[in-house]
Amino acid sequence: MSRPVLIVLAALAAAFALFTGLAVQRGILGPTRQAADIGGPFHLVDQAGRATDEGVLKGRWSAVFFGFTDCPEACPTTLLALGQTEKLLGSKAGDVQTVFISLDPERDTPKVLANYLSNTAFPRRVLGLTGTAAQVAGAAGAYHVFYQKAGEGAGYTINHSTITYLMSPRGRLVCVIPYGVAPELLARMIISAMQQGPGARSCPG
Repeated sequence: MSRPVLIVLAALAAAFALFTGLAVQRGILGPTRQAADIGGPFHLVDQAGRATDEGVLKGRWSAVFFGFTDCPEACPTTLLALGQTEKLLGSKAGDVQTVFISLDPERDTPKVLANYLSNTAFPRRVLGLTGTAAQVAGAAGAYHVFYQKAGEGAGYTINHSTITYLMSPRGRLVCVIPYGVAPELLARMIISAMQQGPGARSCPG
């Protein structure tokens, strides 16, 4: 695939992520659509190889992000920001987990995920999830995540949307967080949601 085509695909992915984030934040999708259409059942395995489903989101606030371990920028940048956010949350950090769902099941085995997420700059409370191509597609579809394989051979990449989903302890969407939000603002958004309780439906910073 030519470089101009890859650039166009990346731009489309970024535009999709931005529109989705702004749409939910501004109410374009509406509260009913937020609750019913974003999030839902999935069946994956974690970095220890254990079967996992959407129940893993219950009981904690979850920052859910879709990416892949060979991602050159958006994924490590987001995980680094979430790692710093975890520290800023202080005593509240124990109530929050990061959930990193791979969009690259061909390469991202549980072992690869475990090694990748062991980076000490990433969140300590992080769950890595992967599965078969069909399982990953099901999870991505539940969250309306755009992703597309680009390139051929071992050096292929994945174009994908880059927003983070903040889910409540009930496993329901609270808000979407655009790529690039500073850790300080992200921490304020999470704390704001916590102050509303498990039924929170927004997280203004």
